[in-house]
Amino acid sequence: MASTADFKNGLCLEMNNDIYSIVEFQHVKPGKGAAFVRTKMKSLTSGKVLDKTFNAGEKVTTARVEKRPHQFLYADDMGYHFMDTETFEQIPIQEKLIERANLMKEGQMVDILVHAETETPLSVELPPFVELMITYTEPGIKGDTATNALKPATVETGATVMVPLFVDQDIMIKVDTRDGSYSERVK
Repeated sequence: MASTADFKNGLCLEMNNDIYSIVEFQHVKPGKGAAFVRTKMKSLTSGKVLDKTFNAGEKVTTARVEKRPHQFLYADDMGYHFMDTETFEQIPIQEKLIERANLMKEGQMVDILVHAETETPLSVELPPFVELMITYTEPGIKGDTATNALKPATVETGATVMVPLFVDQDIMIKVDTRDGSYSERVK
């Protein structure tokens, strides 16, 4: 059990026969009336976002969730296959539990959130940035740099990333996995 004073981003709660992770929260103390906490929570099983308001000091049930390191092996019609780096056990996970699955390449390390009591995988977290090779992009036009223009580029995993005009084919770039955007070239 925890109270609203223990809220922080990433805290997992059990509510309505589901597990929710707090995405953001705000403690509000109006001039008149009691204080409350406004939260935005994401369901770890369905991915739906829920806005919920708690009274200050209200007790909530926390879920025991563990982050376990895994290595991405391959994807097939059964899902995405990962290997536990400690026990070498392989587990398949459905694509709906992986945010930005198109940015994963084989051999990449990820963290899998596992519900500790039932041992069920809840979601897959990619590292904040991944390095990927550009396999195809249109050549940039010389002198067309007056604006911050972007062009589509296909990376080695098959995903399309918008990159600046000066980035060419066969160049390694760093991609932000939180929003799938170009970050920088890799030296």
